[in-house]
Amino acid sequence: MASLTPASGSADLRRPLPALLRRPAFAVSSFFAAIICMMTVAPQVFAGLFGHGDPRRCDLADSGLPPSAGHPFGFDIQGCDLYSNVVYGTRSSVAIAVLVTASVLVIAVVLGGLAGYFGGWVDAVVSRVMDVFFGFPALIGMIVILQTLSTHNELTVSLVLALFGWPGLARVVRGSVLATVNSEYIAATRGIGASAPRILLRHVLPNSIGPALVLSGLNVGLVIASESALTFLGVGLRTPAISWGVQLNTAQQYFTTDLHLLIFPSLFLTVTVLSFVLLGDALRDAFDPRLRYIR
Repeated sequence: MASLTPASGSADLRRPLPALLRRPAFAVSSFFAAIICMMTVAPQVFAGLFGHGDPRRCDLADSGLPPSAGHPFGFDIQGCDLYSNVVYGTRSSVAIAVLVTASVLVIAVVLGGLAGYFGGWVDAVVSRVMDVFFGFPALIGMIVILQTLSTHNELTVSLVLALFGWPGLARVVRGSVLATVNSEYIAATRGIGASAPRILLRHVLPNSIGPALVLSGLNVGLVIASESALTFLGVGLRTPAISWGVQLNTAQQYFTTDLHLLIFPSLFLTVTVLSFVLLGDALRDAFDPRLRYIR
């Protein structure tokens, strides 16, 4: 019979963070994720390293020119420095990712926590609502809603993404709460007369939210990819917004003649999404107790 005690790596069980820091995937992904976050906070610094730093300074005489000295990514169709635009595009993508992730986490914790703790009709209502969202094509729903909106900015796109993104995480929270609420220490807390809100907020949620936090980190990259996809389809952010999706939407018309318009925004998008996905995956492997045991 297999033992739950790991034959090796017991230090990983006691100290997951040092073991996490020794993982190459975590080190590389966290490095690139940190660079992307710094670009979001201070894009002017990074834009000024290799270009003139102003994404709005354009000259139609430079339209579509390839990379050159001082302009490592070349120019877009409006004659704007493409490198500066790609760097500034980081801000919109990461801002949407953070807003969506925070919104989804709050909704999931509230609804999943209530459903898992109280059960009964509360669980039935929340579960049926989740089933409706699971059964409805999310992409079609997002496209329909965004097409009916007159304003397409970071807030509206984030709200639509959050609307269709919470059910999966809420189901995870519900499952974690169900596993926690039947524990002996919860029964003991009830026995001493603690109220339901106190038990839920002080004992159940703090011991159930771990998997949701890890999955939220994993979903950051997926949100960035989803926002870019919606913008690429023409229903997300729109000009004059600076976004990788807007740049890719424009590049699809010119990629046969000006390939650099497609290569550089897609390269930044790929590296960003991959970094956050690998970072979230490493955190999940390190902190999810079910994945710590070795055979």
